[in-house]
Amino acid sequence: MKGQIFKIHSDFYYVNTPQGEYECKIRDILKKRKDSIVTGDFVELEQINENSKQAFVAKVLPRENYIPRPKVANINQVIIVSALKEPDLDFEQLNRYLCFCEYYNLHPVLCFNKNDLEGEEEIIAKIKKIYEPLNYNILFTSALEGNGIEEFKKYLENKITVLCGSSGVGKSSLINAVCPNLNLKTKQVSQKSERGTHTTRHCEIISIDKNSRIVDTPGFSQLKFDFLMPAEVGLLFREIVQIQKGYGACKFSDCLHEHETGCQVLEHQDLTDETRYRSYLQFVKEAKEYKKQVTYGGKKTETRSKTLHNKEITKISSKKRQISRRKTNQNIDKEIHE
Repeated sequence: MKGQIFKIHSDFYYVNTPQGEYECKIRDILKKRKDSIVTGDFVELEQINENSKQAFVAKVLPRENYIPRPKVANINQVIIVSALKEPDLDFEQLNRYLCFCEYYNLHPVLCFNKNDLEGEEEIIAKIKKIYEPLNYNILFTSALEGNGIEEFKKYLENKITVLCGSSGVGKSSLINAVCPNLNLKTKQVSQKSERGTHTTRHCEIISIDKNSRIVDTPGFSQLKFDFLMPAEVGLLFREIVQIQKGYGACKFSDCLHEHETGCQVLEHQDLTDETRYRSYLQFVKEAKEYKKQVTYGGKKTETRSKTLHNKEITKISSKKRQISRRKTNQNIDKEIHE
């Protein structure tokens, strides 16, 4: 029996199948292998008995795609939810999410919520000036007033969509506006810190209708580009890619577009918005730290499985592997000799 994990809570995996929902544990072999099992994974189940809605996850099927933060697999698009105000729009955080989507080759949609507050005209004009030339889909919504909700629904049709964004921007409020019967928990932004508080505690796939599903995720802000080389960061910025396509490559193949001579990005800096370029420099700085770790730190890890007689088996960790009696006797003899 096959199905898709729609929620993970404690040690229980909740799976949607053609036969209904099942509450599952995972087989010991999967625990020993320590393979990551995440929301969105398609799995094979072994039912405990015919009348029970409980089963074991026996196998995780190959993924179409996967993102590690938040941990979700097999999705079609990412809607990045930001607030125009309360909390104030954080362009660097928004650019992090966009570059994250570019890295994992996921289609991003920019959703700016709380489009019901006064004095937003300037920030809306700035958003359009920066992101429309980069061909990003943009929509403005108000979960409170219902503005833009129908357009938001159209983006969800026939897709599994991840909603990502910092806490307090209104992700749960948007889901409630689209599907009121869910009545997800929401909280106001703290007046003291001007930041949102977490209301979603885990990733969960929520069915809006027969063909449209949303992955509600906790707010997160610790996404860093500490997993790629500095020269790769520029490939995640559409304007930098466009400049190099239109005006040719930089003089140096390893150009980081910081202060190098013959840099096409610096020579045409008017084509890159200031907030985007500042974000780029910050991400390069983080990538440099990763390069330093890789160059001088070493990252060798023990493999978790091996193939024996054409069968994959889990390896016992060297820390947990029991010392053989022969090896023990050899150690004793050595100590006596010494």
